[in-house]
Amino acid sequence: MKASFKARYEPDKAAATATVAVNAGDFKLRASMTDATVVKGPSLNGLALAVEKPGKFIIDYNVPKKDIRFQFMNSIKVLEKPLNLNYIHFHGDKRTILDGTLVFDSANKVSANHVMGSGSCKLKYTYVHGGITTFEPSYDTKKNAWDFMVSRKVYGDDVFRATYQTTSRNLGLEWSRSSKLNGSFKICASLCLLEESKIPKLTAETSWDFEM
Repeated sequence: MKASFKARYEPDKAAATATVAVNAGDFKLRASMTDATVVKGPSLNGLALAVEKPGKFIIDYNVPKKDIRFQFMNSIKVLEKPLNLNYIHFHGDKRTILDGTLVFDSANKVSANHVMGSGSCKLKYTYVHGGITTFEPSYDTKKNAWDFMVSRKVYGDDVFRATYQTTSRNLGLEWSRSSKLNGSFKICASLCLLEESKIPKLTAETSWDFEM
C-alpha cells in the first residue's frame, strides 16, 4: 500500500489532497480526498475512486459529482518507433481527447493532442539535450499560436522550468525538487505581461510519499 499527501499554498488560500493506492494483482486501486472531505465533518466532497491497469486503462469516478472518466492506453510500432496512444473520455462533460506521442529516441519525440469537435490540434516537439536540458515548442492549429517551454536539471534533484504563452503573454517560472527521503516541493511564479501592474502570482506545493 502506498500513500501520498500534497499541499498547495497561494497568497489567499491553501488546499490539501491525500491519496491511498493498493496493488491488487495486475490492478491498482486508488482513493483520493481533498481538505473539503473532512474540514466541515466527514463528507463525500472531494472524494474520488480509481481503478488502473498500468499501461492499459484508468477509470476514475468522482463521487460527489457522480461523474466518470475513462482513459485507455496502447502502444504500437511505426517504422520501428514506439507510438504511444491515449483515448480519454469525460462522461459528464461529454468530452473526448485523443493523444499520441511518437518517440524517435531518448532525446527526440513529437506529440499531438486533439479534443474531438473543437477543431483544434496541439502539436508539440520535445528535445532533451544531454539528458539535462529540455526544449519544448508547441503549436495550436486553431489559435495559430506558439507556446514555449525550457527546463534544466541542476544539483541532481532540482529542476528549473520556464514557460511562455504567446497568445496570453503569460510568463511562468518554476523551481521544483523531487526527493524520496525529504519529500518534494514546487514553487511557481506566473506573470501576465499584458497587465499594467505586472505583479507575479505565486504558488507553492509540497508532497510526501509513504510506504504502508
